[in-house]
Amino acid sequence: MGSFQNIFKNMRVSSGYTQAEIAEKLGVSRSTIGMYETGAREPDFETLEAIADLFNVDTDYLLGRTNKTTLLPETVGHYYMNDETREIAQEVFENPDLRSLFHVARDIEPEELRAHIDFMKRLKARERGNDIEGC
Repeated sequence: MGSFQNIFKNMRVSSGYTQAEIAEKLGVSRSTIGMYETGAREPDFETLEAIADLFNVDTDYLLGRTNKTTLLPETVGHYYMNDETREIAQEVFENPDLRSLFHVARDIEPEELRAHIDFMKRLKARERGNDIEGC
């Protein structure tokens, strides 16, 4: 599967999940998640699909066959209750510095999501020593 172990771990970490939390969501043991991340074990097809659904990406992205993913057509308009919120969430997902916000409540108001994004940008700017107003 090539890059799966790295992609999976990066997605888990950037989403703020622990191995135990992902294991619970997928119905596998924490040690199984650890083995996926070290490359000692690979998920079966059903688990790979469950991982893709969890992170809202396609399996080609998880397998390293493509480095870009988008919201899957069958989920667009269904996961997020508001179209504007969905568009903002896509922006968040595509920005590695903001990806930890990707799993906010699906019914969040667009203004609230935008406020969270602005807050995260300010924190990142502060970490880098940038002018906060300039983010």
